[in-house]
Amino acid sequence: MGQRIKRVEQELTAAKHAALRPFKINVPQYNVLLALMLEPGLSGAALARRGMVTPQTMSSVLSTLEGRSLVERRPHPIHSHILEARLTRTGGALIRRADEAVAEVEKVLGDCFGPDEAATFQAQLDRCSKALSGWKPAGGK
Repeated sequence: MGQRIKRVEQELTAAKHAALRPFKINVPQYNVLLALMLEPGLSGAALARRGMVTPQTMSSVLSTLEGRSLVERRPHPIHSHILEARLTRTGGALIRRADEAVAEVEKVLGDCFGPDEAATFQAQLDRCSKALSGWKPAGGK
């Protein structure tokens, strides 16, 4: 079962990459821009946790986005050693257009199901996630 889930995930990511190509961003960059659209001011560490990548990887993604003037980072008003990331006006315009392209991919996926099937499938995926979230190997380590 895990192999099938992974295969669909890879195909979904490939479709999103294709949809994002005209915007000259990749899926990790899209995810960062989307997160900052929804929650401006996140730190690199918070973005790394959300994206399930290392802080070093996130630093590289943010540097690339900053170099393209899509994101700006400024010191936190209280904790000056923490940099908050925010979309620039250009970044905000780009993510809105890119999100429309990704929504088309999501629609293709959603159209595979009837209305009741989609809700059932999402509930089943949630159940799988819940079952695995607390799993520990035998022996408790």
